[in-house]
Amino acid sequence: MKIKSAVFETSAPTLATAPRLALPEFAFIGRSNVGKSSLLNMLAEKRDLARVSDLPGKTRLMNFYTINLNWRLVDLPGYGYAHVSKTQRADFNEAAAAYIKGRQNLRGVFVLIDSRLEPQPIDLAFIEWQMETGVPFSIVFTKIDKQSSAQTESKLALFKRSVLDGIDPAPEVFLTSSQTRAGRTDLLRFISAKL
Repeated sequence: MKIKSAVFETSAPTLATAPRLALPEFAFIGRSNVGKSSLLNMLAEKRDLARVSDLPGKTRLMNFYTINLNWRLVDLPGYGYAHVSKTQRADFNEAAAAYIKGRQNLRGVFVLIDSRLEPQPIDLAFIEWQMETGVPFSIVFTKIDKQSSAQTESKLALFKRSVLDGIDPAPEVFLTSSQTRAGRTDLLRFISAKL
């Protein structure tokens, strides 16, 4: 798939304020500071499409980006640590949950995992919740350029054994790097097949 245009459409605090035009959507979510904005920019080949911040929890709204005028990438607020009050944290996680469970044109969720880390309890809890929604999801390992390929393979094997074992059908798994663009073609091919 070739990305000919990628445009920020709107930010929405709730499902009710999300765009009304029902284009197919693919949502991206992960622990704060997992590299979500960088990944979205890499996919769209647009350096400043999604705002990258050193401060975890910067994405507080659901951000909608229209791609090629006929589908959307949706940047959901990260779960876990965020530089906001507990009340605000609950609010935006509630909005993301309502979006995932209630958005009719949502074709799939990409759950981002930092490839350098052991399986984190918060990621496991989110994946369990995601499975309960019945909405199709895939796993995207980020930052694979930050370690050797052997380390990535080891972490991936551990994650598959401890988290994905027994899930039928098993979700697709992608290995990505925003720096080297690894995984971009595979992700876009997967999205294209779902459109």
